[in-house]
Amino acid sequence: MGQQEKVATSLAGTVSEEISASLTAVDAELARRYPGDPGTRQPVHTVYVPGDVFEPGTLRSWGDQALAALDEHAPDAASFAAVLGIPEELAGPVHDRVRAKLEREPVEDLRIDFEDGYGPRPDAEEDEAAARAARLVSEAYANGTAAPYMGIRMKCMEAGVRDRGIRTTDVFLTGLMEAGGLPDGLVLTLPKVTYPEQVTAFVQLLEAFEKAHGLDDGRIGFEIQIETSQSILAADGTAAVARMIDAAQGRATGLHYGTFDYSACVGVSAAYQASDHPAADHAKAVMQVAAAGTGVRVSDGSTNVLPVGPTAQVHEAWRLHHGLTRRALARAYYQGWDMHPGHLPTRYAAVYAFYREGLEPAAVRLAAYVAKAGGDVMDEPATAKALSGYLLRGIDCGALDTAEVARLTGLTRADLDAFASPRRGDLTVTTP
Repeated sequence: MGQQEKVATSLAGTVSEEISASLTAVDAELARRYPGDPGTRQPVHTVYVPGDVFEPGTLRSWGDQALAALDEHAPDAASFAAVLGIPEELAGPVHDRVRAKLEREPVEDLRIDFEDGYGPRPDAEEDEAAARAARLVSEAYANGTAAPYMGIRMKCMEAGVRDRGIRTTDVFLTGLMEAGGLPDGLVLTLPKVTYPEQVTAFVQLLEAFEKAHGLDDGRIGFEIQIETSQSILAADGTAAVARMIDAAQGRATGLHYGTFDYSACVGVSAAYQASDHPAADHAKAVMQVAAAGTGVRVSDGSTNVLPVGPTAQVHEAWRLHHGLTRRALARAYYQGWDMHPGHLPTRYAAVYAFYREGLEPAAVRLAAYVAKAGGDVMDEPATAKALSGYLLRGIDCGALDTAEVARLTGLTRADLDAFASPRRGDLTVTTP
């Protein structure tokens, strides 16, 4: 060893203490506003079904219809890969995993719709449909046929439908409580939010419900659907969506882009309303920045081009949906909306190919980071966090297996969780 260096300082110890004291409020504000990703599973999509259409067998029916579409229009791995442009080496693994997913868990997140997909109905009819939805959701969780996440999209907080939306929410939640309680996978979606005060009002509604049933404060969270230009740019020139997250008081779990309402709001003609339109990209970029670090996740919208009709037409719709899904994944929108069973094969194909093609490069980089072995890329803790998050998302959706990730990285699931957590503290890496 060389000569030991003399360490000298000039500042009194009280300087550090005074600085820390002056930043105490900021430290608390950072922790409150930016807790980081919750570390829970995020579904790769949301499927919505009108409230009067949802049945006990809806989820299984979607899976069966998706499998039938594959059998009819792309009966083997090679033909499916050829339609979508999936590399030959991934054709078999992706095709096999897509079919297995459709057989095991075709829908990851279901929203029973009482808004645009349901429309205005007599009050008694919507009451009955909301109560029925609660019963069916409770039964699905009880008998093991539920999607990991399920809930409703109620009508919004605008004056014309506000009372109806409040009542439907009350009927649905009350029905769940009477059937045994709120399931862990419960998700509510508040649509067409324009002002932060509408979010505040919804929080007030949920607080009242929790108090009425003796539930923990904050037990019920919800997604905010961004469908109006005013939610992106308020009248004073600020990003209203950031204030909406704050107004949710920690209850907001997601920001969901509404492709068609938002496009119409900013004047995009019907033929060009799509999730890859520049107006959509701008809105989602603002949503993404506003949500970063808050624990609120961003979801892309949907396509209304359905894969139905003759095979050539189905293939064209599949390629469109697959391309939009891949585009969203590259832009870190890990969730989207699907409107038809025929969208499920291409949703999972895009997601699985995305994670499988990046498995080895991500695993090698993360293993090198852990071993401090370097390589041709100089990675930092933030990159290790991103690499771990990528691998975890792949595992959660079924694209990757825990064992193969462990074999390539030398890391356990707990290790990956620790790297991906923004506040992991000291990390101890274990051997699987």
